[in-house]
Amino acid sequence: MVMAVVVKTFFLQAFYIPSESMEPTMLVNDKILVQKVSYWGGDVKRGDIVVFDDPGSWLGPDESQRAGNVVQKALEKVGLFPTGGHLIKRVIGVGGDTVECCTDGKLTVNGVQLDEPYLLDETATKDETFEVKVKKGYLWVMGDNRGNSSDSRAHQADPGGGQVSEKAVVGKAWVRVWPLGRAGFIKKPSTFDAVNGK
Repeated sequence: MVMAVVVKTFFLQAFYIPSESMEPTMLVNDKILVQKVSYWGGDVKRGDIVVFDDPGSWLGPDESQRAGNVVQKALEKVGLFPTGGHLIKRVIGVGGDTVECCTDGKLTVNGVQLDEPYLLDETATKDETFEVKVKKGYLWVMGDNRGNSSDSRAHQADPGGGQVSEKAVVGKAWVRVWPLGRAGFIKKPSTFDAVNGK
């Protein structure tokens, strides 16, 4: 039990995907491991898929419900499965970045237009308009299923302006462990390689 607590606190934690907001990258009821080592001495990077604590009223009733199964219950008993209150999204902007929507239907970060092949529907944000400057120590996050994701965009009127504190980040999505047919490491796309800034 002590070892499980140590692992959960410092190294790895298991999560499941409760909603469609990260499709097609992650599907409902996928089980993933989130690793915390990357952020011990480093910063969160653009393109990372991160799990973070709810900044306040981001979670809807569907996302706060957990699907129970034998694996999940076993992990819960040893403290390796969360009890709720977390979200998973892709990091689009980090502190100092300017994120704009949309040029020719595409997001830009620091003036660089993003090619996002991981999106479920590339046209989902084509009619949106916003420009945000991400504060130091904060993140702008969005789901890959842009048409069905309550993310930074939906919370711009909140006190935090839709930005998520880096301190709220639990860790980085590292590997999918279930279902076995799609198990494997979660790769970061080259989408953000050309973005200047931090």
